Amino acid sequence: MIKIAIVGLDTSHSISFPKCMQAPDCPEAEKVAGLRVISCMRFLTPFTNTETLDKRQQQLEAWKIKVTTRLDEALEGCDAILLEINDGSLHREYFEKVATLGKPVFLDKPLATTLEDGRAIIALMRKHKTRVWSGSGLPFCPEVGEVIARVPQARYGHVFGILNKAPAGDGLIWYGVHVFETLQRIMGPGAKTVRATENANGIVTVIDYGNGRQGLIETLNNCMHYGGRVQSDTVTMPFVIKNSANKSCVVNEIRKFFEGGPAPVDMATSFEGLAMMVAARESITTGQGVAVATL
Repeated sequence: MIKIAIVGLDTSHSISFPKCMQAPDCPEAEKVAGLRVISCMRFLTPFTNTETLDKRQQQLEAWKIKVTTRLDEALEGCDAILLEINDGSLHREYFEKVATLGKPVFLDKPLATTLEDGRAIIALMRKHKTRVWSGSGLPFCPEVGEVIARVPQARYGHVFGILNKAPAGDGLIWYGVHVFETLQRIMGPGAKTVRATENANGIVTVIDYGNGRQGLIETLNNCMHYGGRVQSDTVTMPFVIKNSANKSCVVNEIRKFFEGGPAPVDMATSFEGLAMMVAARESITTGQGVAVATL
């Protein structure tokens, strides 16, 4: 049994992930064996309030999870760490606190909110040889895996999804990460330039991969679902993600990583996803195409 410490309680993932691991009422199909959350550090961010934290703490304690405001207490006796902080501007600070511990880390989406912080996190990872991966769970939904299997050499990928306003920072990075990383899983890394426009409906982003390969992302204000279309030279396949709220897919990936398996997404790819979103925001501002930054 791998014992896990959660750092952060401002995201619903701090509840939904341990639910898959140890909640007695978790549906059998969503249970993930071999993991157990033992502790959680809570603190306020602009993404939550004390009342919400209290309710989440009550739920965690009902599952025999210790909740504390001290990082050292939260980390005591753990084998692995979940950094579950909605506020991406804090990711660098808290990763720096745990990177030296020799424990595997899942850094929930987004990697960071700036390229500077993203580069710093990866530099810390390399310096301390920390096993870490960062990403959204949406790319691991079965519908995405199915479309990749049926259209393995995509020339054109279209993904649409939800654009939420962030309580702090840029909503495109905070919530757009789901669709950007889903497109990444479909098309692979290697994005070259980005051009984006914004209106009352949301943001439309076109990504050039070179050699005639192109991605289209629609992040929409009044959208409640995720889906898209993948096209090769011979096959076109639409898809709709039916249950993006089922967290067991990403928790299974976390389990395999914490057990010693390779990260399903390398950190260079996670950085590229951040760089695509940063480039999209710059393109909206300038009206020009923007090159995707590299490490």
